[in-house]
Amino acid sequence: MNVRGETRETQVTSKARLASAASWGAIAIALLIAAVPAAAQGVTVAVTPTALEVSPGAVFYLDITVTQAGSPFNGFDAVIGYDPNALTLIPLSPISLQEGSLMTSACGNTFHIFRQGAATDTITDVLLCAGVSLTGPGQIYRLKFQASMAPQVTAVRFLSGPNFFNGGFRITPVQATDASIGIGTSPVAVEPDAPPGRIELRVAPNPSRGSATFTIESDADGPERVTVVDVAGRIVRRFDRSATGAHLREISWDGRDAGGRAVPAGIYFVTLETVNRKVSRTLSIVR
Repeated sequence: MNVRGETRETQVTSKARLASAASWGAIAIALLIAAVPAAAQGVTVAVTPTALEVSPGAVFYLDITVTQAGSPFNGFDAVIGYDPNALTLIPLSPISLQEGSLMTSACGNTFHIFRQGAATDTITDVLLCAGVSLTGPGQIYRLKFQASMAPQVTAVRFLSGPNFFNGGFRITPVQATDASIGIGTSPVAVEPDAPPGRIELRVAPNPSRGSATFTIESDADGPERVTVVDVAGRIVRRFDRSATGAHLREISWDGRDAGGRAVPAGIYFVTLETVNRKVSRTLSIVR
């Protein structure tokens, strides 16, 4: 009876089974990893809403928002700029109220500095809880402004940064989007003696990365004109059509001017005019 030979055979078989189990385990882990969607690398951040219409003198809030899940971070800094003739910053009291919910809900201890300037504000906010990092999305900061009384289009911009860090290491890339603010720039003008009737203009998507659809609902007869105008008052594109009775129609705009050139990022005014009515909407183009 060859006990030693059987023992060796048993050992070889056991090793083979272990190797096979390890291989299947590795395959299972790989499949699990592949099944989990990978988070975007870097950080995508914006001043939100990226397009906002307010009345002259209105008080409103803007957020700094990480718009999608990305690389982990535990702190950021940024310099925010704006036109002091158009906007007045109103600091919150206590200043810690400006910290965003994504930051404060993750850690009760932060290193937070806010320096207010004449037209720029500097923000630093870092989590001080060991091992705590964020990926977003969510609000990381909040600012309160009051609009001037003069109708105009202005902006709140990232002048420097934003920079994001995790454990002292800087994260790249960072994609940042500014905000455009229209102050008293989207009137809905209807003549006082206009006959009763319905007229509606919708613009989508808004903000847009180029193309947009203008949806018109009207029960008016006669010609209709849709005009796209930039902030300088220049006509970018015009669409004319005669209409009869109640109707719903859509105009697809490719984001190009009459010469076929793509319009630059910025604020545009879309106006629908009929025989005795006019309605305007603001459209933000981001590139």
